[in-house]
Amino acid sequence: MSQCPIDPKVLVTEAVKKFGTKREALLAVLQYVYSKEHKLSKEVMQHIAAAFDLSSADVYGTASFYSFLEIEEKGQNIIRLCKTISCDLKGKQKIVSAIENKLKIKLGETTPDKKFSFLETNCLGWCHKGPSMLINDKVYTDLTPEKAVQAIDENL
Repeated sequence: MSQCPIDPKVLVTEAVKKFGTKREALLAVLQYVYSKEHKLSKEVMQHIAAAFDLSSADVYGTASFYSFLEIEEKGQNIIRLCKTISCDLKGKQKIVSAIENKLKIKLGETTPDKKFSFLETNCLGWCHKGPSMLINDKVYTDLTPEKAVQAIDENL
């Protein structure tokens, strides 16, 4: 995460210069801003709405639709565990239990030190190697409870 937050208006201006303000550029602008701040604040979404001449509700609706765009502050490391039926059938619940035990939080929560958030997400595209998860942008497949804990240890 960034140490010094960038002024929201400056960040949105930078994104708009790069991608434009046509409706089809909205997702790219949201992703760009998210990549810099790791969160889409209400203030940022209002600036984006103004730049695109859209309502704040429209921008919020787009941002909240995508599970990889966070509108609430999350931990420094985001664990996203696949929640598809194929991962369920391959033992996902044991992975959930191992991660919850390791981090002392439940699925959907963030550790008190803000180091980790533990979330479920729709298909990661690794069903043939499930259960699978992401920690930030790194994929972990063929998970066992031990492999899941080891992956977390790598990110401590």
